Amino acid sequence: MAQKEKPPGRTGGLHQLPTRYKSMLTGNLAVKAVPVTMSSLEISELVKSRHTDVRRSIERLMLKGVITSAPMAFLENINGLGKVVRVKAYLLDKRDSYVVVAQLSPEFTGALVDRWQELESIALTPLLPSNYKEALLALVVAEEEKEKLCIERDHAIETKAWIGEKREATAMATASAAVREKNKLAETVGACRKHATITAVENKTGNEYKWQGLRKWCRENDAMPLEVEDKRFGMVKSWPRDAWLAVYELDLRKIF
Repeated sequence: MAQKEKPPGRTGGLHQLPTRYKSMLTGNLAVKAVPVTMSSLEISELVKSRHTDVRRSIERLMLKGVITSAPMAFLENINGLGKVVRVKAYLLDKRDSYVVVAQLSPEFTGALVDRWQELESIALTPLLPSNYKEALLALVVAEEEKEKLCIERDHAIETKAWIGEKREATAMATASAAVREKNKLAETVGACRKHATITAVENKTGNEYKWQGLRKWCRENDAMPLEVEDKRFGMVKSWPRDAWLAVYELDLRKIF
């Protein structure tokens, strides 16, 4: 019995992912690209061959490794009695569909090219909401995506600011530690704002000073000079700032 002519589009040659609205973008409802396939059932209609023959050809080509392993799906189709039935069919990508048609009926390659152009055109067409409920759902998904992007942006800004503050604090702490170390070293060698040796002051001012006046001031004011190490003389005295100021009118804070 000759097969009845089937209405176009009933086999569902275009198979898209079910997440219809998650791919919509705010403002223009554009849809992201999704994989497009052609079923073995539609190929059988294009080349006017029995679907079982097309399936066997696909299976032979897969066994030989000529085409990739195609997934299967149950599609609705109208049989010879005009009833809707579920048919198990392979889903092929563009390249593999050309290989199958070349094996079955090369003369139908032109029809295959036309059908692929149609499928790819449909895949690039934006999916617009068909009713109020779908439009509302699309809006909710778009707002959720926008909120997610805002959260990710704010987190990135906060992270960048935190890193900047941490680096600044670390740099300040390092600088402070360096200053403290320098001051500690200066006190150890008798060349700081609190006290200084005669050698240290002479090196800074270029003038000569006697220690007797400094010792006399310390005795009269119950002040004790510090003992610091000197490379030339061993241990020497480092005289207090007040002694230098009273005896020689030198403010250690201005020269160190």
